Parts: sequence; C-alpha cells; structure tokens
Amino acid sequence: QEQLVESGGGRVQAGGSLRLSCAASGRAYGSSTMAWFRQVPGKEREFVAAIKWIGGYTLYADSVKDRFIISKDNGPSTVSLQMNRLKPEDTAVYFCAARKVDYASRLRHDYPFWGPGTQVTVSS
Repeated sequence: QEQLVESGGGRVQAGGSLRLSCAASGRAYGSSTMAWFRQVPGKEREFVAAIKWIGGYTLYADSVKDRFIISKDNGPSTVSLQMNRLKPEDTAVYFCAARKVDYASRLRHDYPFWGPGTQVTVSS
C-alpha cells in the first residue's frame, strides 16, 4: 500500500515543461516536509527540491534552481513540481518523499516515506 503516489511524468522535448504531482495518504498524510528526488540507472538517487508545509520554505538543488518550482497544491498533503526549460540531463525517474520532521533535508535517508516514482524523459 503506497503512502505517496506520483503523477504527471512523461516525455517532452528539451526546453519544454512538465508538472509532477504527489499525494500523501496513510501514515505519510500530514507530513511536515515533502520533497522530490530523481534517479537514473547506475547512479545514486539525488535531491531535487523540498518544501516545508508550515511557512512554505523551499530548498532546491543547484542543477534545477531557477527552472523548477516546488509548491503545495490545493489538496491537503499534495505537492507539485513544475519543471520548466527541461534539459536531456533531467531525464530520470522522479520520486516523491515525505517526512514528519519540520526540516527540509537534502538527504534521502532522512525521508521514511516514498512513492514508486514516475518517469520523465527529455529528448534533445
């Protein structure tokens, strides 16, 4: 039973945009911090962005800063990742993560709740 479910992945040309969404349920519902990570085959899962539910503080990886926007959606415990000016190197499986601690960490081991991931492919 998934605690987090992502949606919105797909294929887009370089320079285009995609919007990912993540909805929390069960034990992950009401998490204080939600985040996005991504992973390509053979590489470590890397931090993309995080948001604190109270106050809306956001944190980004340098590689996506000024191109991606993480935000809280209208629904409770729902977060989105607006990805603009996409590059081929953004191609990866994107994972939603959550934690009950009110701290936006870049470390994947700090997040106990994970979604199954959604594929994003950017073609050149």
